[in-house]
Amino acid sequence: MSLFTANQRTYNPPSRPIVGICLDGCADEYFDAALARGQMPHLQRLSVSGYRGFARGQMPSFTNVNNASIVTGVPPRIHGIGGNYFYETATGEEVMTNSAKFLRAPTIFPAAQRAGRKVAVVTAKDKLRDIFAAGLIELGGIAFSSERVSQAAINTHGIVNVEAAVGPNPNIYSGEASIYVLKAGVKLIETGQADFLYLSTTDFMQHKFAPEAPEALEFYSALDFQIGQLIILGALVGITADHGMNAKQRPDGSPNVLFLESTLNNEFGPGFRVILPITDPHLIHHGGLGSFAQVHVPASSKLELSQILEFVRQLYGVTEVLDQATAARLMELPPDRMGDFVVCSGRDVVLGRTPEWHDLSVVAEGLRSHGGRYEEMVPFLISEPLNAAYAAKAHGDPRNFDLFDFICNGTNV
Repeated sequence: MSLFTANQRTYNPPSRPIVGICLDGCADEYFDAALARGQMPHLQRLSVSGYRGFARGQMPSFTNVNNASIVTGVPPRIHGIGGNYFYETATGEEVMTNSAKFLRAPTIFPAAQRAGRKVAVVTAKDKLRDIFAAGLIELGGIAFSSERVSQAAINTHGIVNVEAAVGPNPNIYSGEASIYVLKAGVKLIETGQADFLYLSTTDFMQHKFAPEAPEALEFYSALDFQIGQLIILGALVGITADHGMNAKQRPDGSPNVLFLESTLNNEFGPGFRVILPITDPHLIHHGGLGSFAQVHVPASSKLELSQILEFVRQLYGVTEVLDQATAARLMELPPDRMGDFVVCSGRDVVLGRTPEWHDLSVVAEGLRSHGGRYEEMVPFLISEPLNAAYAAKAHGDPRNFDLFDFICNGTNV
């Protein structure tokens, strides 16, 4: 056993390999579609012999905030990352949170490494690697991405020559970018380089294909094979997602967008700034359009905030409008990295800034996206049966950032 504590949580992992997997964008419907067609036999056995249920993800239902929560085991009011992007009022800059410098709490990985585990984190998107690697490489751990695997070096990534072992650098805009992450995990366990792993994929396939699409089914079959390999190697595996995914388009296939910044400026005058925390370097995925926004009211506005909030609540497609303090409390977000209020939209609606700000040509073939309440609930699976205490916890309100708690403490292994 290698007991360790991180962020006031104690983890007591068994000696066998530990693998936490975040399947980016994996709504439970993808599992259902593949299982119904016999495409995921390993997941089928895991569901019967282990545990399969749901967990509540972190709002907003975006990649950075949820991955940061999973790897720290705490919500963003503690770790500080409340989206992929925020507006820094002190500098007047819109900032991408793809660096460990934005973390206000350590990840669990350095503590696991110090406790004697051989830790490796593999992500598809390189934007997450710096967050995952915080404090780990100098302790002898491993952290690299499939997106830039060719750049892996001992002093910066803790490993070299990954391509020789796993294969060539995959295209980030492909299913292979995610499959590669799991393949790398299998290889790291096989070679004895790691026994405590976090594997985080990308959601390109979920953005582009519905659960029943042949391409999605083939992708999930390939993921299932790698999950099976991990289990065959004796790993205790936990699987969750950072968020779900839904179609966000009109009947004619065009994006169903409410351009919130334009709407506010037209109604109340210029100066409103809408921050879309889905924004990241991978705009081909989603065109910068998601179902959650942070809104900054211009300092020159003479209006009461309540007037603005009531106006936004009446807009078609809007499902939730909360002032900063209420949103920070209910969504467990860091207030200093928020707007004056937040807006969530419906299952089939996304929020935009202005028509000019977005390149809709990248989602002309259809838009699938996330960010709101309708992508908040995610799959939660453990490859072994839960003990009595954690079975009870699973029937309550488990969070996706409880993943390593369940893997390390939740079974009788």
